[in-house]
Amino acid sequence: MKFLTFLVLLFMFSSEMLRAQRFPPADSVIATKHQVTVNGQRFNYTAKTGTQPVWDDKGKVTATVHYTYYAKDAVQDLGRRPLVISFNGGPGSASVWMEIAYTGPRLLNIDDEGYPIQPYGIKENPYSILDVADIVYINPVNTGYSRILDEKADRTTFFGTNADIRYLAEWLTTFVTRYNRWTSPKYLIGESYGTTRVSGLALELQNAQWMYLNGVILVSPTDLGIKRDGAIEKALRLPYFTATAWYHKKLQPELQGRKLEDLLTEVEAFTMDKLLPALVRGYTLEPATKDRIVQQMATYTSLSPTVISQNNLDISTSLFWKELMRTDGYTIGRLDSRYLGIDFKDAGERPDYNAELTSWLHSFTPAVNYYYTNELNYKTDVKYNMFGPVHPWDRSNDNTGLSLRQAMAANPYLHLMVQSGYFDGATDYFNAKYNMWQMDPSGKLAPRMRFKGYKSGHMMYLRKDDLIQATADIREFIQQSMPREGQAAKYE
Repeated sequence: MKFLTFLVLLFMFSSEMLRAQRFPPADSVIATKHQVTVNGQRFNYTAKTGTQPVWDDKGKVTATVHYTYYAKDAVQDLGRRPLVISFNGGPGSASVWMEIAYTGPRLLNIDDEGYPIQPYGIKENPYSILDVADIVYINPVNTGYSRILDEKADRTTFFGTNADIRYLAEWLTTFVTRYNRWTSPKYLIGESYGTTRVSGLALELQNAQWMYLNGVILVSPTDLGIKRDGAIEKALRLPYFTATAWYHKKLQPELQGRKLEDLLTEVEAFTMDKLLPALVRGYTLEPATKDRIVQQMATYTSLSPTVISQNNLDISTSLFWKELMRTDGYTIGRLDSRYLGIDFKDAGERPDYNAELTSWLHSFTPAVNYYYTNELNYKTDVKYNMFGPVHPWDRSNDNTGLSLRQAMAANPYLHLMVQSGYFDGATDYFNAKYNMWQMDPSGKLAPRMRFKGYKSGHMMYLRKDDLIQATADIREFIQQSMPREGQAAKYE
């Protein structure tokens, strides 16, 4: 009885000690017990949220990284239980987005299309992947509750494409050791800049930490360091323009009535076979040919031929976001073009603000702050950074796409899945396909790559129908990429 009283007092103290301080403790954990029903199955799970140190080469604590780890209870064999390691992007963004809106056991209160509703709050996520895998959500330094603790620490240790990958690989090794997950099948999932992060981590973990993965999931991927300047950059935008015009019912009736995926197949072929060669030719393009290209682009985008011609077939995304709904008095969102905004002036070449991002912050910020305090019992006066100060960020020497390819080539167990929303104008779906083509021009890795598209934007999971499908796709990916018992990692 005395021991039980001691544990209760220790728990109360550890929870309250997080308050009344500007910086989080370097090393802490709060554990809570919960239940969730997923796919009709009710089960218990434990959530552990806290901080784990980042050490320099001399063993000095320089920073702390906040995480939340969800593990299904009563699992007998961790060697068969997958661990999904989750990152968001930015690069200064916290892990909140996928934690409380996609794969985690709790879901923020939004409508079926992803828009904020009140009262703000949290509910069960019946589509979580916790039924098939444990999950850890990680906030890199200065995001979420993570912070630099040594004021003399070199910021370049954390704030750069390759620096970020190196310190997080070290951090993950400590985490996997602490929680006894070395024998578990491991998966990385990253969204937006998080795809840059996990693509680089796949090789860094393999080469520097000797940790081998079973899968990488890229949600709305960046360019992964794969160059596409000039004509190819200009051409690849067109299918996204068509998808968005289709969503807003701006296309001609014949195109508007078609299934989106079928229409996009046609537009993708035109992009690669007609538009790209036309852009390459520049002023040497014959006037009659140019006119045919302009007219077809106008058909596929609903933009006027005059606007397309005046811009030399090169329609920037920012101009498209302003132009598509200009006569209706609206702009459209960057990360999700389903969202509408209202500008000070209808004139201009770019929207005043990102309509989708303001909507997301509207619903996510109160939800995550409520959730950590009230359900995970993580009580702290440290601000949760939805977007933290991580600039200047060194983006040089980004070879993450080719790093992921190398990791896959060297590890026959490693599979890749890409998930993209058709209405994402920041990291559009056709550029995501282009990444895969350039990562594997020989096609030798293609049997271990798959692409999934959804009728929503950057965070496709905010739309309920896509949340259901996308989480089902992750479950299937995990189950199909798990090797059969006794199956060796080798090429036949």
